[in-house]
Order: sequence, then C-alpha cells, then structure tokens
Amino acid sequence: MAIAVGDSIPDVQLMTMTKDGPRPISSSEALGKGKVVVFAVPGAFTPTCSDHHLPGFVMRADDIRAKGVDSIACLSVNDPFVMGAWGRDQKVGDRVTMLADGNGDFTRAVGLELDGSGFGLGTRSQRYAAILEDGVVTSIFVEQKPGLDVSSAESVLAAL
Repeated sequence: MAIAVGDSIPDVQLMTMTKDGPRPISSSEALGKGKVVVFAVPGAFTPTCSDHHLPGFVMRADDIRAKGVDSIACLSVNDPFVMGAWGRDQKVGDRVTMLADGNGDFTRAVGLELDGSGFGLGTRSQRYAAILEDGVVTSIFVEQKPGLDVSSAESVLAAL
C-alpha cells in the first residue's frame, strides 16, 4: 500500500554526495524536520527527469521556499555517485538536496515502486512529489501516467 496523507515517512538509510564523497543520511534526518518538499523520479539523467522535473524545482526553489518550505529534496533509485553527477550537471547547488535510494529501501517502504524492467531499468521509483511536515505527509501527488503533471514544481507550488 502506498504512503498516504497522515502517514509518517519510514526511517531508512539514504545516501547523499558531499565534497568528501558519499555520506549516509537517514530519511528522518533528510526529510523529517520542518516543512519539506520531496520529489522522486524514475531515474537520473532520463529525459523527463532531466529536461523538466528536476529543472523545475531548481528554477522554482526560491518561490517554494517563500511559501515556508525549509528544504527541497530529489530522490531516485540511483547510487550517490550518479545523483552527485546529475546534481552537478543540472547546476543544483544548494537549492535541492540530491538523495540516493540505491537499494530502493525508501521507495519500497513507501510503496511507490515502478517496474521498469521492460525498459532495462529494473525496479525504480514512481514519479511523485510530497509535502511533509516534521516527517508526516500532508500532501502527495503521484503521477498516474507517463510524463510530468501533478508532481511538477508548479503543481507543488500551487498546493503550498
């Protein structure tokens, strides 16, 4: 069953890239304090993710923060090296925290897996965005079809 409004996020280990290399970070540490917008993508460097989803949040980060959001995070079932490279390629800087869910533990725990094996991607995350308050889901927007609509930066901004 997929995570829903009112549910707490699971506490699992994720990874983030730092200037000193990969660093483990618990999902509670990364997403559980204050007002957080997290969005998940099926894969770093994939077309919709790279052309629209991540860039939208990078471009609208100041507008989103102006609505009282403390942090914005991007999560993908990729390793921390890929997430770090993608963040550099997209010139994310400190606007969005790039979180690697390399083993898919968080994705599985929230019930939002995507079977990408038909495309050679294996198990990935569905495309979604959520608004969290101290680790509790207050809004969640899961894409029901391919492409980007309800989980875009603009849609999240309108919901804030």
